[in-house]
Amino acid sequence: MAIMIKTAQEIEKMRISGKALRQVHNAIAPHVVPGASTMDLEEIAVKKIAELGAIAAFKGYHGFPAALCTSVNNEVVHGMPNAKRILAEGDILSIDCGVIIDGFYSDAAVTYPIGKVSAGTTKLLEVTKASLEKAIEQCQIGGRLGDISAAVQELCEAEGFGVVREFVGHGIGRAMHEDPQVPNFGAAGKGPRLKAGMVLAIEPMINAGGPEVRVLKDGWTAVTVDGSYSAHFEHTVALTKDGPLVLTR
Repeated sequence: MAIMIKTAQEIEKMRISGKALRQVHNAIAPHVVPGASTMDLEEIAVKKIAELGAIAAFKGYHGFPAALCTSVNNEVVHGMPNAKRILAEGDILSIDCGVIIDGFYSDAAVTYPIGKVSAGTTKLLEVTKASLEKAIEQCQIGGRLGDISAAVQELCEAEGFGVVREFVGHGIGRAMHEDPQVPNFGAAGKGPRLKAGMVLAIEPMINAGGPEVRVLKDGWTAVTVDGSYSAHFEHTVALTKDGPLVLTR
């Protein structure tokens, strides 16, 4: 495992990339409403990315066809925008996006309720988002990678939710996926030592039911095996001597 340590100058460039990505998410958010199609949101993202002078990190990555991953309800990750996929009241939608500016990647995801959703679904979103924040708190110099993983697993499983094993967070920088992998499950006090200059994409993917997932015939879209809803929140986080710096806030 070769974990890339970023300089302060490189982290600043990643901060610029992260701020641009936040603007993309902010441009999309008001349009995540009943009656919108996931392709409508893709078109908004593509336009905003171009306005910012950025590059869509996902489009063409291993052949992925879009700038956004749009995953609805029981879709965990890597759903593809489609003009025929119309959002309805009670749905949830995970939007994952990445951009490149000046050669540096940023990556962030948000799961939105569509109109009014059930109390159970609201809890799923709240707990998943809280687990990301708890994981970020563990990004302390001298800690262990397992501290981050355990924070997600302990909170989500205590609430009865399933923690996805097949998809994990990752290092990020001049490449979308760098070492180390950042699982959402594991033991505190285990794994590589956390050092200043590490930059991690931390991304809990949490199911309302069991943790098992499968990939559809399109080769991309991962869904829950039991049909339960799935939530996904993600930030790109730099580890600094002053504590975690969220680059995509």
